[in-house]
Amino acid sequence: MPLDPPTEESLTIARGPSRARILTYGAPLADFRLDGFAHSLVLGSEDAAAYRGPMRYFGAIVGPIANRIAGGRAPLDGRIVTLATNEGDTALHGGPQGLSQRSWSIESRDRHRVVLGIASDPGDGGPPGPLTIRVAYEIEEDGALRLEVTGQSPAQTFCNPAFHGYWCLGSEGLAGHRLCVAADHYLPTDRALIPTGEIAPVAGTAYDLRSPTPLPAAVDLDTNFCLNGAGFRKVAWLETDRLTMTVETDAPGLQIYDAAGLDTRPARGHHGKPYGAFAGLAMEPQLWPDAPNHPDFPSIELSPDRVFRQSSRFRFIRKEIP
Repeated sequence: MPLDPPTEESLTIARGPSRARILTYGAPLADFRLDGFAHSLVLGSEDAAAYRGPMRYFGAIVGPIANRIAGGRAPLDGRIVTLATNEGDTALHGGPQGLSQRSWSIESRDRHRVVLGIASDPGDGGPPGPLTIRVAYEIEEDGALRLEVTGQSPAQTFCNPAFHGYWCLGSEGLAGHRLCVAADHYLPTDRALIPTGEIAPVAGTAYDLRSPTPLPAAVDLDTNFCLNGAGFRKVAWLETDRLTMTVETDAPGLQIYDAAGLDTRPARGHHGKPYGAFAGLAMEPQLWPDAPNHPDFPSIELSPDRVFRQSSRFRFIRKEIP
């Protein structure tokens, strides 16, 4: 199936101190503004073409299977499902025709909430289908951003869509940021960033982010953290001297990518220049990567009698400046 035509609408929602801009092509959060801050708190571009090029994942809903599947192969219901690959022999973020490279439909909208939907099928190089996915972006009364992602299919399939927003609370780059993640364990990976299968303790390693850690960290981060607890809870904090952003989710994992390898040339970001290394921090609530190939990981299988649901909230707390 060919890619959808590169058309999009730009939708703005606002409430209290916050304002967000969402595109229908890829469903990205393209811009997020908070009163009192002159810059967008998310990386993105005013040029819609950037989202079909080097910014294809920026702020998007990626999937239907976020993150990586080794060899583009995954066991499902007694057979091997073959997925389209786009990072060597790895299937990344739904492959070359993933959700971030498709046009979504507007299902509902008002001043502070918008719901987008999309349907995929096996012809997209993804899992069995059809698979219908919806995302609701909402700004709450206090200016927090809440996302609700759902998925449903009449077939036994895989479903693990994720929000891939890059955050930068300062005016430019991660310098001056501190990160804290409530995770006692993480997933070590091989050179292809595929989990080895080990669920390793963070204690005594550079992946111990349980207390505020200056960024960039001592190790490059493109890492799934196995979040403590269950249900909807606070799992991470990103802060500068002026602002704290807390992350709440009901997902079991949080992929952290520090953008060490980022280079969006020639596409320009909100600040008028291409983004480079450590320009922002991707914080991606999700199920764990390569889960079908690791029976001990939380399952990403979706049966016809279930609805996939995932909720996340990004809340902003201003700091008093002496």
